[in-house]
Amino acid sequence: MNRPPLASAPAGPVEVPGPVAELAGNDVITPVWRNELGGLTFRLEGPDGGTRYVKWAAAGTPGIDLAGEAERLAWAGRWVPVPRVLARGTDAYGSWLVTAALPGRSAVDPRWAADPATAAAAIGRGLRLLHDTLPVSGCPYDWGVERRLRGRDDVRRRIGEPPAVDRLVVCHGDACAPNTLLHDDGTFAGHVDLGSLGVADRWADLAVAAWSTEWNYGPGYDGVVYDAYGVAPDPERIAFYRLLWDLT
Repeated sequence: MNRPPLASAPAGPVEVPGPVAELAGNDVITPVWRNELGGLTFRLEGPDGGTRYVKWAAAGTPGIDLAGEAERLAWAGRWVPVPRVLARGTDAYGSWLVTAALPGRSAVDPRWAADPATAAAAIGRGLRLLHDTLPVSGCPYDWGVERRLRGRDDVRRRIGEPPAVDRLVVCHGDACAPNTLLHDDGTFAGHVDLGSLGVADRWADLAVAAWSTEWNYGPGYDGVVYDAYGVAPDPERIAFYRLLWDLT
């Protein structure tokens, strides 16, 4: 499997949805991200230097639940650095989620794309912090195999039986490189885009986090993620969870 990146900065002009323009007021609006489902993220920069981010999903966009992400951010934010929810809403045209900016830059920012070994290590350390800190027993969200395969009998037949759980943790749910932030000294700063956060085997995150370094930096950095996390590669679980990601 050699999956391409699923999301990126918009390559051309982006029409600003009306609700986003209203939320921005006099702030400068910059489109910064478009995901594979068509959702958009905008940066709002105020005259006082304050920065907010708005995630937008047009009405009818499948697979994006911004209300659910807001709940997950509020829950996880009690223990780990994630964006603070400022507002959310829905109208006939779509839904939006406004969050405060976190310090740090994405692991795919040009600063870190030029230093992928440092970025990959921060991804591994940040994921370990998340997995060690968020309480499984108190987590109301599920991201396990059965949950992800619900209603997908075609995928279930193709993918086969999952491997035994190695370690049950609260997973990020989309631990790809862009969703880890780094401080300027290369240390882990925080996580973003937690719309799928939930309890699952840690390899559901690990396999994809390491895989994403290949999409964003080129080959050779997956081992850095595993080393920084503190785990040896597990080929069976890596193969299973990458195929599950690819098919769902």
